[in-house]
Amino acid sequence: MENKMLVKFLMSLLVLGFCHVAVSSPEKKRTYIVHMAKSQMPASFDDHTRWYDSSLKSVSDSAELLYTYTNAIHGFSTRLTPEEAELLGNLPGIVSVLPELKYELHTTRTPEFLGLEKSADLFPESDSVSEVIVGVLDTGVWPESKSFDHTGLGPVPSNWRGECEFGTNFSSSNCNRKLIGARYFSRGYEAVLGPIDESTESKSPRDDDGHGTHTASTAAGSAVSGASLFGYASGKARGMATRARVAVYKVCWIGGCFSSDILAAIDKAIGDNVNVLSMSLGGGTSDYYRDSVAIGAFAAAEKGILVSCSAGNAGPSPYSLSNVAPWITTVGAGTLDRDFPAYVSLGNGLNISGVSLYRGDAFPNKMLPFVYAGNASNATNGNLCMIDTLIPEKVSGKIVLCDRGVSARVQKGAVVKAAGGAGMVLANTAANGEELVADAHLLPATAVGQKSGDVIKSYLFSDPNPTATILFEGTKVGIEPSPVVAAFSSRGPNSITPEILKPDVIAPGVNIIAGWSGSLGPTGLSTDMRRVGFNIISGTSMSCPHVSGLAALLKAAHPQWSPAALRSALMTTAYTQYKNGQSIQDVASGRPSTPFDHGAGHVDPAAALNPGLVYDLDVADYLGFLCALNYTSAQINMVARRNFTCDPAKKYSLTDLNYPSFSVPLQTAQSDSGSTVLKYSRTLTNVGSPGTYKVSVNLKSEAVKVSVEPKSLSFSELNEKKSYTVTFTANLMPSNTVSFGHIEWSEGTHVVRSPIAISWT
Repeated sequence: MENKMLVKFLMSLLVLGFCHVAVSSPEKKRTYIVHMAKSQMPASFDDHTRWYDSSLKSVSDSAELLYTYTNAIHGFSTRLTPEEAELLGNLPGIVSVLPELKYELHTTRTPEFLGLEKSADLFPESDSVSEVIVGVLDTGVWPESKSFDHTGLGPVPSNWRGECEFGTNFSSSNCNRKLIGARYFSRGYEAVLGPIDESTESKSPRDDDGHGTHTASTAAGSAVSGASLFGYASGKARGMATRARVAVYKVCWIGGCFSSDILAAIDKAIGDNVNVLSMSLGGGTSDYYRDSVAIGAFAAAEKGILVSCSAGNAGPSPYSLSNVAPWITTVGAGTLDRDFPAYVSLGNGLNISGVSLYRGDAFPNKMLPFVYAGNASNATNGNLCMIDTLIPEKVSGKIVLCDRGVSARVQKGAVVKAAGGAGMVLANTAANGEELVADAHLLPATAVGQKSGDVIKSYLFSDPNPTATILFEGTKVGIEPSPVVAAFSSRGPNSITPEILKPDVIAPGVNIIAGWSGSLGPTGLSTDMRRVGFNIISGTSMSCPHVSGLAALLKAAHPQWSPAALRSALMTTAYTQYKNGQSIQDVASGRPSTPFDHGAGHVDPAAALNPGLVYDLDVADYLGFLCALNYTSAQINMVARRNFTCDPAKKYSLTDLNYPSFSVPLQTAQSDSGSTVLKYSRTLTNVGSPGTYKVSVNLKSEAVKVSVEPKSLSFSELNEKKSYTVTFTANLMPSNTVSFGHIEWSEGTHVVRSPIAISWT
């Protein structure tokens, strides 16, 4: 998915799961994150920071501590040469010295669509919700946004330990009883790229990008009547948890998001006592002990903080997920039942449907000349409408058809406008298929799917004098089918741990309206002088804060539940079918989506409030998981911040992690007998009324037999636990064969549903 904010933001605002790359600096120094064995501090030191500094000074006279960490990890970050880093790694008490990674952001009607308006009486009283604090790691916040109005909120929760930091264009007075905390973290960023240019971005919590304000207001923004983007999606804009408090942690800048800063923010957020941590950015596909987001999330989960992360916008390719650690709630993206139609009317009488958020001078009531960009350029990639590739004489006064890809969608429109074009039709290619994402273009423009694009091209290439116009139809609701899985939403299988099914759930992530920064226009382009209070953008960056806000509502209703229990409630009550019984569709394939696309399904907040049973997990379970991965004691220490040795007498298995889903990876030649037998154990905890739950299995496969023992579980009291075992007996199948299904436990009122994904590689 192209970057909506390419000029303003070099990272991908809409491409949410993070790609990460090691970063180095010209002087051969680079940032390292140093994990320390806290228990090995020599008795001669009375403070860990002094020990860290002494260890550092023993290998480098000039090196300084960038950050010291106490909650997310035990250790510090610093700038060293590779030789100094190697020397430091050999010192006593040093667990590891790892190079910093650079992360990049992958970048309303939602409450009604999720049933929050109809189910308001089911959710807890506002007083309990207002005790919940949602922390958001992103590009900061625009505090003047109406989404952070604190009218009607009581005093700040007494357990809040955070701060409202001052900096460029930001002071403590910018916080209030809604936006209760705001911090920024730039030392790691500046150590690599030099001092922040405060004339172009604020060295403070202030959001000059828009992404952070959008995600924070989606999660927990106050209700704002009369919100819209140029009249589109007009109505009441509200976050998922309108009464929850918001704390922002700015970790992303024009040049990216650096892991030393991200770890420092998580470290502070844990100490500040947030209840939910929302990160529309993520770790890449590396081992958990090398992934700063996964490491920080482990510490947060241990403190009872639910961590919600975006799955990434690298779909629909398989194995494209980010943030796959089992202690992270991984969120993919689906659509709403709302659209913004804008039709292309061709000279041959055909009307082609598209989408747009353009609002400006309408076309005259006549057809205009129509040209394909590839025929109006001398560049080999002229069809993509890249900067300075169009010939003005060939596009002036005409509507131009551009192909999607490489550059930002809105930037293509700016290129057409600069060359004198009157309008643009943006056609998807095979990479995006029929997925339509609306944009607030700078000139009259609409986006069409690949098939429609091919029809339009056929007309352009066959008619000697092609003409067209664009008709803008405003906002339409009640679109069916909805939701569908967004094509950009990253997909499984899980490339790090195939035995853990990811994503966990999907939530609304396409054409989402929420608060915006006053520093830039809705396209994010420097040439866009328009300013808006709300913007409509797309990405798993948008679906992640939906789940963060829903988790805040659940936390208020069930304050004693663990992060794993909260996630379980969201997963086992998620839906995978429309009301007519048909399966949720995948817009990329046009076929029913699978658990590798939607995880457990689309979130259903009202059902999640009362799930009946939950799959719970604690730190001991996660330590056993790390042992099952055959991690060394040092690697476990890096993730879990403790000396822990796996019991050599105990058999650890990835299939025993008490996860609310089942992923069964199989090798095509795993057994001489022609079949493979795998056993998965699970434990359910009763969080509802007493009852006897009976199991049912639905699996569309002749190659796999599934048996569950016992077939019923009786619960007589609250928090009672009962275990069961699932046996999968699988025949040999060709590589890349997949089978999907689900296991359900029900006592007649509640349905506790877990997806099954079986794959042969």
